[in-house]
Amino acid sequence: MTDTDTDAERGKRMRKLVELVVDPVRRYLYRRTDAATADDVIGDTLLVCWRRLDEVPDDALPWAIVVARQCLSNAQRAERRRIRLIGRIIAIDPPLDAADENPAASSGDGTVEAARVTAALACLRRNDAEILRLWAWDELTSPQLAVVLGISANAAAIRLHRAKARLKQELLKSVSATGHITYDEGSENARR
Repeated sequence: MTDTDTDAERGKRMRKLVELVVDPVRRYLYRRTDAATADDVIGDTLLVCWRRLDEVPDDALPWAIVVARQCLSNAQRAERRRIRLIGRIIAIDPPLDAADENPAASSGDGTVEAARVTAALACLRRNDAEILRLWAWDELTSPQLAVVLGISANAAAIRLHRAKARLKQELLKSVSATGHITYDEGSENARR
């Protein structure tokens, strides 16, 4: 037997395997993800089948579905990593046009309020300022913040709430420094 005979046999076995598993695996994947991801995962699954053709059991369909499930898990993990990385890149180095669209991104627009917000953000801890910018400028929700920051949605909501409170305190400090009297909700006049 020559190498071409072996390659021809492997090719024949692979074609039979593809005929047997591709449609059931495709249906399995389409029920679990979008069509584009499913097609990519089918390709990855068939590649694993080709590489491990000698290990494929006689009942190949369940084995192929397990391989597809593992390939789908890998694809989903890769997508989550990609989304987190994009979020971190945007948080660290926002696109220039996005920074120009945000009124508080620079104090050069002439408004005193924007300058106050920018100064207050500069006084906050880096993590507080980052979550506030993601929330206000990028309009991310708590679950989206969670993905960007790599934390749970509940933790993102708590951090956002605390960061807002710290920003409020910084803004109140800047108002007090200008000589304005702050309103105390628990004052004597409010209780009457």
